[in-house]
Amino acid sequence: MPLIDLPFIAELTALRRDLHAHPELAFAEERTAEVVARELTAYGLEVHGGLAKTGVVAVLRAGESPRAIGLRADMDALPMAELNTVAHRSRYPGRMHACGHDGHTAMLLGAARYLADHREFDGTVVFIFQPAEEADGGAPLMIADGLFERFPVDAVYGLHNWPGVPVGCMAALPGPVMAGTCAFEIRVQGDGCHAAMPQQGVDAIVTAAQLVQALQTVVSRRLDPCDPAVLSVTQIHAGEAWNIIPEEVILRGTIRTFKAEVQAAVEASIERLCSGIAAAQGAHIAVTYDQRFPPTINDRAASAFCRGVAAAVCGEERLMTDVEPSMGGEDFAYMLAVKPGCYVWLGNGPDGGGLHNPHYDFNDAVLPIGVSYWVTLARTALAR
Repeated sequence: MPLIDLPFIAELTALRRDLHAHPELAFAEERTAEVVARELTAYGLEVHGGLAKTGVVAVLRAGESPRAIGLRADMDALPMAELNTVAHRSRYPGRMHACGHDGHTAMLLGAARYLADHREFDGTVVFIFQPAEEADGGAPLMIADGLFERFPVDAVYGLHNWPGVPVGCMAALPGPVMAGTCAFEIRVQGDGCHAAMPQQGVDAIVTAAQLVQALQTVVSRRLDPCDPAVLSVTQIHAGEAWNIIPEEVILRGTIRTFKAEVQAAVEASIERLCSGIAAAQGAHIAVTYDQRFPPTINDRAASAFCRGVAAAVCGEERLMTDVEPSMGGEDFAYMLAVKPGCYVWLGNGPDGGGLHNPHYDFNDAVLPIGVSYWVTLARTALAR
C-alpha cells in the first residue's frame, strides 16, 4: 500500500485521542475549534473561524492556478455515554465520539500539515471543519454563512470511516450514497377515561397500537420494491398512571428515502392510514413532518475520480465496487447539492463496535490511510 510517510503520525494519534477524550456536541465544539485553529495556524495556513458558530475554514495556496477544491471533516460528538475503558475515553458524562468525527478531524489536520510542508500542487485547497453534522445540520448553516462565496471551490469532497469494512479498503459510489432523512410526529388524540370503564372514552393507546402495526405495511405494500425506503417508529409516549387510559399518545420516528417521489408516497400512505384508523376508532390523528437532510448524491464524474485516487492509495484490489448505499443520513448532502463532489467510505476494521455504539472507538491504524487519501486527492485534482 503506497501510503505517504508521515513523520508526525505519533503526534497525530495523540491529537485524535485528545479530541476523543473531549467530545463536544453540535454548535458547542468550542474547544475542538480552538484546537483545530491552533494546529492550522501552526502549520502556516490562513485560518478563519465562526462559520456556523464553531466552524473553521483554512486556506492553503500553491502555484498560480485559479483551481480550488474543498475538503470537509465533521467535528461534533453524540449525546451518549461511552462504555469504553481506554485511557482516552470521554471525560464528559453523556457525551462521546461514537461516529469517528475525532478521526475525521485528525485526518484532515494531518493532510493540511503535510500539504503545507509539501506544496506539490497548483491551486487552492480549502479545509472545511464543520460543526453539527449529527442531526442539527451544520453544513447548510456554513453555506448560509457564505462558505462557498468567501472560499470558492470547483468541487468539494467528504469522507467517513466505516466499521465492518477492513482497514485499507475504500468505496466511492456513483449517485446516491446516503439517504434523505425525515423525522415525523403523530399525535393520537382520544378521550381519556378510567381504565376500568373503557367504554366511556376513546382509547388512544389501542388506536396508536393499531397505527404502529399498520405503518409496517407502508414500505412492504405501498412502494415499488426497487425503491429503497425505511419507516421506523422509534418513540411512544403516553400515560402517567396505571389506572387511567390517557387522552393522548405521541408517536415519533424516521423516514429514509433516496427519491423525493418516494418520500411523497410514504407521506401519503401515512396520512391515509391515520385518517382511516382515526375514523374507525373515533379518534383524531395529526401528523407533522420535519425534513432533515436530503439524499447525499455523489457526482458521477467526481466519484470516478475519487475511485482512482482510492485505488492509487489503497490498491485496485481494495477498492470496493459491490457495496450498497446506506440508509443513514449525512448533511454533506447540502454541500453536494451546490457543488460537484464525492463522499467516500474508508474501512475502519471489524472491531470497536458500529457507529453510534457506546463501545465504538476510531481505529488509529486508519489515520495514515485517510491522510494519504486527502493528500493524493489534492495533488491529483490540482496537478501541476
